[in-house]
Amino acid sequence: MKFTFDHNNINVLDLDKSVAFYKEALGFEEVKRYTHDDESFILVFMEDGTTGHRIELTWLRDRTEAYNLGENEFHLAVKTDDFDAAYDFHKNMGCICYENKPMGIYFINDPDGYWIEIIPARM
Repeated sequence: MKFTFDHNNINVLDLDKSVAFYKEALGFEEVKRYTHDDESFILVFMEDGTTGHRIELTWLRDRTEAYNLGENEFHLAVKTDDFDAAYDFHKNMGCICYENKPMGIYFINDPDGYWIEIIPARM
């Protein structure tokens, strides 16, 4: 028996804003969208175009308050082939929320406050 990663899910308050963020900040593209028959929720799957791993953005119609992310210890991590350019790009976007210079990584946060670790390809 073998298991492989398929996707990670996060819930979002503003689906359009989140889709735009993941497209701009990370270059992810929407590859699938599912709207439930009663329109109570929408699922949008985005991927990097390379690995096949997807992020599922879930929008719930009746949700109005921000999600409780606790201490935000859970995060996604992505590698970049040009760490310095990515850092400058995210700095200009204003989405860097934490830097760990000794480790050579930093984190950005999405519109809902989820953290995404940016790692140089060499790690």
